[in-house]
Amino acid sequence: MSFLGFVEGPLFTVAAVVFVLGVIWKLAGILFLGIRPDYATPRGSALGGAVITNIRHLFPRRIFLANGGLFHFLTGYAFHIGLFILLIFALPHMTFLKDRIFGFGWPALPRWAFIVMAELALGGLLLLWIRRLSDPVQRLVSEPADHISTGLTLLVMLTGCFALQISHDVLRAIHMLLADLWLIYFPFGRLMHSFTFLFSRGMTGAAYGRRGVAP
Repeated sequence: MSFLGFVEGPLFTVAAVVFVLGVIWKLAGILFLGIRPDYATPRGSALGGAVITNIRHLFPRRIFLANGGLFHFLTGYAFHIGLFILLIFALPHMTFLKDRIFGFGWPALPRWAFIVMAELALGGLLLLWIRRLSDPVQRLVSEPADHISTGLTLLVMLTGCFALQISHDVLRAIHMLLADLWLIYFPFGRLMHSFTFLFSRGMTGAAYGRRGVAP
């Protein structure tokens, strides 16, 4: 078996299993953690507060934008939206998912759209990382896990761009190896916020919503 066959076959299977089980384990831990009983008379809906908070916090408030938040809003959305589109609609990814997991495909991005999304995602991630390293407050509150998650994601994206021509087996193998490591690390690092942010915002919104306040 070639190295490419190994990272796209057995190692990917192990990485996918670790990813799925790790995410389920983390989410189950949050769900079974429980919430302290609140004996106060409810003045609103906890569920409504959770839903409204998650929706409202998708868009920044004016005071946030006025205090330097526009940079984080633009770069953050460029990175997350660009990465999501690349993961699902890039032709090599769609083909891989069709052949290895789902058994069916869907329309893929044309090459020009792939390049645009890659530039948005890479540019957004780099700018966010530079801001984290240069801003005194962000640098102070950052931990090694923040930089590991960012660096690993950046390497996966860079090698993916280099391996766009899937005939380049060496670049493709390096990209797939890093992607496998990314999947294995995902549930145990900061990347897990891709799932947990809904719960953290929802719990905050539920607590306020029960009191008749929408944060």
